[in-house]
Amino acid sequence: MQRHPLNTNFSWQQPAGPYGFISESQATAYREQGGFILQDAFTADEVAALTAALDPMEAAANDALQHQSADQPGIARADEIVFRAHVVMASPVANTFARHPVFVQLCRDLIGPQVRLYWDQLVYKRPGTAEEFPWHQDNGYNYVAPQQYLTCWVALTDATEANGCPWITPGLHLHGTLRHRWTDLGFACLEGEQPQAMALPLKAGSIAIFSSLTPHRTGPNLTKQVRKAYILQYAADGAVVHARDGSVQPAANPQGQFLVVSDGADNGADDV
Repeated sequence: MQRHPLNTNFSWQQPAGPYGFISESQATAYREQGGFILQDAFTADEVAALTAALDPMEAAANDALQHQSADQPGIARADEIVFRAHVVMASPVANTFARHPVFVQLCRDLIGPQVRLYWDQLVYKRPGTAEEFPWHQDNGYNYVAPQQYLTCWVALTDATEANGCPWITPGLHLHGTLRHRWTDLGFACLEGEQPQAMALPLKAGSIAIFSSLTPHRTGPNLTKQVRKAYILQYAADGAVVHARDGSVQPAANPQGQFLVVSDGADNGADDV
């Protein structure tokens, strides 16, 4: 395990309580383990409406993968694991969902008073996906500073060990961003079995909440049903991305990376 070359002076930062939404035990789990589960965060109707909006987008993304060159590197595979990023820019339902009071309150408790959506994507793991998605940190794909941001892994269907629920390795988030290497399945920062790994099985409508610095993976889908997830990530306003070409760019655009918390308050669905 080696640190990312830009990670030279990291120390874990987390707002102190009292918290308005999460419990002290959840705050402790985020600090010490790097994540926790928030069960039943959304109603069945909310999940159904969001899934109905995302399913056609996933189908279109999967169709596009059918025509992609086999030697083109990427983490998506047709009829196996399908990604579609920046859903909020194409779906009013997703755009509204990204500003849900649950996310607003999580951001306020775990990030601070000025927070914007940094990234969103659907990830569907279809039956027959035999490969796991390797151990990685979200900040290992694009190096964001400050290094800590919040990942909310929303289960649209039940996520189990059999169909590819998330797993985390507790404690390693305290080291900051690790060095990653490219594999055929995506970037990886850890190899082999991790004795301390924790599965995060989720019921539909629940959230696996973890840091951008928490190493995590998902297993294969050995069932006959599609495992559906929608992932939203939130960062402190003013965060920047260190691109692989050495440039530094603002981690924000007004359409897909809007404020959700401003001066500690809900920024409102109309304030894009």
